[in-house]
Amino acid sequence: MKKALFTYDYGKEKMSLIKELGYDVIIKEEKGLFYSEELKDVEVLVCYDPFSTLDITKMEKLKWIQLSSIGIDQAPIDYIKEKGIILTNNKGGYSIPIGEWIVMNILQLAKNSIKFFEKQKNKIWRIDTSIIEIYGKTIGFIGTGTLAIEAAKRLQGFGVNILGLNSNGRNVEGFNKCFSKDVMDDMLRLCDFVVVTIPYTKETHHLINKERFNAMKDGVYFINVARGSVVDEGELIKNLKSGKIKGAALDVFEEEPLKEDSPLWDMENVYITPHNSWVSEMRNERRFKLIYENMKKYVEGEKLLNIVDLQKGY
Repeated sequence: MKKALFTYDYGKEKMSLIKELGYDVIIKEEKGLFYSEELKDVEVLVCYDPFSTLDITKMEKLKWIQLSSIGIDQAPIDYIKEKGIILTNNKGGYSIPIGEWIVMNILQLAKNSIKFFEKQKNKIWRIDTSIIEIYGKTIGFIGTGTLAIEAAKRLQGFGVNILGLNSNGRNVEGFNKCFSKDVMDDMLRLCDFVVVTIPYTKETHHLINKERFNAMKDGVYFINVARGSVVDEGELIKNLKSGKIKGAALDVFEEEPLKEDSPLWDMENVYITPHNSWVSEMRNERRFKLIYENMKKYVEGEKLLNIVDLQKGY
C-alpha cells in the first residue's frame, strides 16, 4: 500500500475516496510541519508549501509531489530534479476565478470605480466624465496559458482586440494575434491594457522592467495576476507616479504581504487585492478533482496530469 501525506484535510468523504484507491493516508497540518519517523515511508506528498519547515530530503521514498498551486517557486526544485521526483501542479484549477478577476479589473480601471466608491462613502454626488469604454480597445496578455485563455473567453463579447505573447508566437484560440517573446515591445506598443499572466521562472524575473514600461503607450492600464517578481515593482511605482501607467490592478507583489510603507497603498489609481484572485467557492472541488484523478492514475501506472517541466519551470 502506497503511503500519501496530505497537508490539507478535504473532509471525511473525499479522503475516504483516496483510501479506496489503495493509499495509506496521513493528514498533517501544513503550517509548522516537521519531519518525523511517521513520514519515513511516504511516497506521495499532496501540499501547497510545507517546505520551509518540512525537510523532504529525509523522506527517502518520496516519488511524487502534487502541489495545490499553479506556481512552483515555493518547492525545492534543485533537490526534486536531483532525485527525479515527479512534480505536478494545479494548472487550470484557478483559471476561471482569475479570468473573472481580470475582466472585473479591466472594467474597474476603465470605469474609474475606485473614485465612485470614495464618493459613495463620502456621500458626494458628482459625475465623472473621464471614464472610458473598452469597446475597440486592445488588451495584451503577457503569457497565453490557462489564466489568459479563460480571461480571453470572457472578453469575447466586449468587442476588444485580444493579443497574446508566448515563447514562439504560436496561435492560441481566443486571441486575435499572438507575438513571440522576441518582439514583446512590438505588442506592448499596441496595447491599451497589459495583463501579466506568465509563470515566474529565473528567465521571467523582472521581465517587465524599465525598457518594457518605456515601450508601452502613455496612459496604459496595467494588471498583474502572475507573480510579483515578474515585474520590477520599483519601476512600476515610478511609472504610476509619472502617469505613464494610468491605473493598475495588482493581486501579486514582490514581497507578500505588501509592506505597510509601500507607496502602492496610497495611490488613487491602484487596485490592490491580497493574492486573492484565485479564490472561489469551487476551489476545493476543482483542486480535489485533479488530486483524485492523478492519484488514481498513479496507482494504475498511468501518466499524471500537469507534470511540470522542471527545465522550463512550469
